[in-house]
Amino acid sequence: MRPKLVVGNWKLNTRRDEAQALAQALAAGWSGSAQVRLVVCPPAVHIPVVAAALEGSRVALGAQNLAEQPEGAFTGEIAGEMLADYGCGFVIVGHSERRALFGETNAVVASKMLRALDSGLTPIVCIGETLAEREAGQVEAVIGAQLDALVAAATAGLAGIVLAYEPIWAIGTGQTASPAQAQAVHAFIRGRLSAANPAWADVPVLYGGSVKADNAASLFAEQDIDGALVGGASLAADDFLAIGQQALQA
Repeated sequence: MRPKLVVGNWKLNTRRDEAQALAQALAAGWSGSAQVRLVVCPPAVHIPVVAAALEGSRVALGAQNLAEQPEGAFTGEIAGEMLADYGCGFVIVGHSERRALFGETNAVVASKMLRALDSGLTPIVCIGETLAEREAGQVEAVIGAQLDALVAAATAGLAGIVLAYEPIWAIGTGQTASPAQAQAVHAFIRGRLSAANPAWADVPVLYGGSVKADNAASLFAEQDIDGALVGGASLAADDFLAIGQQALQA
């Protein structure tokens, strides 16, 4: 069995005290397991306080984004090495909001994936289609192109990355892909990776899109779903811990 990963993306939420309290509650409430890992990705400014709150716990720390560059005259950017210095082990790359709102292309996402790996971070690379693309029957074409950009960039291979399939139409909308819909795309992703290199068949593939405690179990029961990238439900400790427990039971 592939281990499961449950990642909380706090997005642009929480003030300092809220971030600290949430991290403390997660640290106290999660006993951990070799088969399920919990990760939280707070806003960058809160990383130090969250790192302190999680110290000694079995909850891992991640970031929501990183620069394409390791250093230099790039005002407002944060390098992967800086994130690693503060205890981050993971970083989200190419979230649909970064693609749609900040113009990150497949090439930019692939570049950031490589930077994360070079920084010693595990990139959680997001891929997914819009509702219009799904309705036009373009799901596999869109996701295939996103995957091909990663494969083309990763001359050393894709070992060490995590993928997160996010149907964009399900993010923050309350809609969730059915387990069967999600499984079909996850199976396509795994098949595409295996065809490129059989060694990549076990790259973890998470599902993201309005994941909650009441739908997580049915998603985790699917053969090719290796965990979740959780948005809104990760802002409440009880809800996020409940999703982690569903992963433990899967």
